[in-house]
Amino acid sequence: MKPIINLYKPVSLTPLQAIEKFKRQNPEYQSTKISYPGRLDPMAEGILLLLIENENKKMIQYMKLNKEYQAQILFGIETDSYDILGIPNLNKNTNLEPQLIKKKIKELKGSYNQTLPPYSSYKIKGKALFHYARTNQLDKIKLPERTIQIKNLKINSVHTITGNKLLKQIKTKINNLKGDFRQKEIIKKWNSLLKSNLETKYLLADITLSCSTGTYIRSIANDLGKRLNTSAILINLKRTKIGKYNINNSIRLSN
Repeated sequence: MKPIINLYKPVSLTPLQAIEKFKRQNPEYQSTKISYPGRLDPMAEGILLLLIENENKKMIQYMKLNKEYQAQILFGIETDSYDILGIPNLNKNTNLEPQLIKKKIKELKGSYNQTLPPYSSYKIKGKALFHYARTNQLDKIKLPERTIQIKNLKINSVHTITGNKLLKQIKTKINNLKGDFRQKEIIKKWNSLLKSNLETKYLLADITLSCSTGTYIRSIANDLGKRLNTSAILINLKRTKIGKYNINNSIRLSN
């Protein structure tokens, strides 16, 4: 039995759902203790390291490893979760130039204080932030900040996507999600927002970045939107590296 598994978590599964599926497909791990250093959101995919039995004692060591991501950021739309799994609204300022977007993305490199997204599992007073968000109690707390570092940053492209293609992507991902994530309400809002704008073209940036532990890529998207005096959300995210572990060597779950 291996002490660590480099698992590829697919889109639409939570880390716990991915572990449950891994155990079903690998019965020899059924009764073993398995945890993961570094959560991956349901809408994200890529490396999820599984620590087996005694390897769990090294959790902090694994948590400190740098991570690399491929991310796609959409401009001109905002959501309360900073990604597609949130209630969307259009931002009136959509007159952006690709060169300006590239300039502001490059400025993200380095260290800065990042505010955690309201829909996250970070706990305050024993309750996850998403509890306060869902129950309209965010005014009772202060969203925590942490210092993060973006160490390397590459802009792969800045291009457009139509509302029609965007809506199809969003509905496919969210419809495959299991659990209570406000799916019906969210899809209804996305339908309402995009069905009258199916031919509208939205700017999209594709980037690769490596960052320190604890970095929320959703918050990077939100911060980038603010720097451009508009809104921005994360629409696709793939974790490609954790320390020495590479996505090319990940174990895939069967369907």
